[in-house]
Amino acid sequence: MRTVTRSLKLINTQLRENPEANRLFMEILTSNDAEIVLRRMNETGVLGHFIRAFGKIVSMMQFNMYHHYTVDEHLLRCVGYLQDIERGGNDEFTVASDLMRKIQPEHRAVIYITTLLHDIAKGRPEDHSIAGAKVARRLCPRLGFNAADTELIAWLIEQHLTMSTVAQSRDLSDRKTIENFAAVVQSVEQMKLLTILTTADIRGVGPGVWNGWKAQLLRTLYYETEPVLTGGFSEVNRAQRIAVAQSEFRAAFTEWPEAELNAYIGRHYPAYWLKVELARKIRHARFLKASEQAEHKLAINVGFDEARGVTELTIFASDHPWLLSIIAGACASAGANIVDAQIYTTTDGRALDTIAISREYDRDEDEGRRATRIGEMIEHVLEGKLRLPEVVAKRAAGRGKARPFVVEPEVTINNQWSDRYTVIEVSGLDRAGLLYQLTTAISKLNLNIASAHVATFGERARDVFYVTDLLGAQINAPTRQAAIKSALIHLLANEESVAQPAA
Repeated sequence: MRTVTRSLKLINTQLRENPEANRLFMEILTSNDAEIVLRRMNETGVLGHFIRAFGKIVSMMQFNMYHHYTVDEHLLRCVGYLQDIERGGNDEFTVASDLMRKIQPEHRAVIYITTLLHDIAKGRPEDHSIAGAKVARRLCPRLGFNAADTELIAWLIEQHLTMSTVAQSRDLSDRKTIENFAAVVQSVEQMKLLTILTTADIRGVGPGVWNGWKAQLLRTLYYETEPVLTGGFSEVNRAQRIAVAQSEFRAAFTEWPEAELNAYIGRHYPAYWLKVELARKIRHARFLKASEQAEHKLAINVGFDEARGVTELTIFASDHPWLLSIIAGACASAGANIVDAQIYTTTDGRALDTIAISREYDRDEDEGRRATRIGEMIEHVLEGKLRLPEVVAKRAAGRGKARPFVVEPEVTINNQWSDRYTVIEVSGLDRAGLLYQLTTAISKLNLNIASAHVATFGERARDVFYVTDLLGAQINAPTRQAAIKSALIHLLANEESVAQPAA
């Protein structure tokens, strides 16, 4: 390796343009030992000299709380996870492994080079997805790719964040979501490649970022979109997938008699069966039965996800227009930061919400007591024994003002993402109580929240709300949209507003 390092001056323009050198590089990239060899090439400087754009991101720090690694380390890890996907046998990557076997053979090299290059333009003034596509268009012909494959690689890099964004922040049971995503991906083959890339990318971000819920969302988005791209034909259509999900549940959950099981299955809408992973469905079934046998109006189950470093509160209660806001407010008043939320309604008018909050204590017993306090607070608010604005304001007054990151607030209001709802996408610096502030402000703006999609990417919160006015119509008036946007931007930019939610 010392000899290699001393010989780096031999990697000149002539070698970089040499067809045999480029063929050998692609052979390494698509070999069984790709990650190991690429890592050694990177440590010695060979990779950065042979692909100069890669040299620019070596040891580049990503100054956020979402990415755990430098850019070059992230890319090398993604190649390693792509190899895991191709080998198969890992339950984490069932869908991606299945799709890897089904892509066209000539696209194997395409997905490997895309995975290596997808963040190649990080740190540039231009959006890294667009700049990365330009790098690919210059580099890939040199590596032996024809014009069609070069364009495909550039497209994949340009769209590499699209699938995870849609899966995590859009209503996948809304037909318009699926049609819009189909218009972006254009073909089943491109969607297969994008699904594989997205899986490797999320897994390569850091420990605990990839989980069963995200895997299930990607699976749902893929299989919901497939029939749109194939003109109705699908390897597995929607009704079949719902039936398969219910059959899997029946096979795995044998504790109840058939009549009781049938009644329970009928309580959930199709979206629930498609979006929730099996282990969580089983936990939900036991939890719902136990809470109803105990005749609880409100029941809370506490779970711990060590891989993600979060505590999960599963809340079963009568559905209520302000329920999400009340849950968020109770979490805020207890100093708990919400990082994820899954929100479902049963056919008999009950809400089943799972809220993931950042851990505060190392021991599960301590964390469990904190979760119990939050549950009691939710119950007291619903019973009218406690006024949330006062409790949250008191908590906010005692909190420090440390802001290690600056995230420019963004609010997008869109009627093209749904035929029935106006979609409000909010992005800004995450902070305790933010979801409570947002849901309270939206309700006070005389909007009904039909569904909410809550996600946190390190220090950045991205929350999406599907709303209507009080008559159930979309918000079309430009002045009304501007007023909503102005109120939410002000809320995001002004941390003190936690004390007084926007009127």
